[in-house]
Amino acid sequence: QVQLVESGGGLVQPGGSLRLSCRASRSFFSFNAMGWYRQSSGKERDLVARILAGGTTQYGDSVKGRFTISRDNAKNTVYLQMDRLKPEDTALYYCYANTARVYWGQGTQVTVSS
Repeated sequence: QVQLVESGGGLVQPGGSLRLSCRASRSFFSFNAMGWYRQSSGKERDLVARILAGGTTQYGDSVKGRFTISRDNAKNTVYLQMDRLKPEDTALYYCYANTARVYWGQGTQVTVSS
């Protein structure tokens, strides 16, 4: 079992920045991948960014060049630095971890609005 606890969401103006954090309840050295998906009203859950076991990072097309995923192995935590935010980034952001199965966090709301 893995519990994932997200934090860092909120309201920000267009062009602003936020950093999301996701802490896993155990070491993620055995994880295949860890990262973030997002879901806005009426839409499917889409990949935002993920970091694979070897350290390779992957991003959704809409966030490339604006978002950065990183991890702190000592803290079992993955971060998502979001810069140059746009209104279309507004969504519920879910942390996930892929081991033998997929675990999801409870979600944290990000709202980009003036």
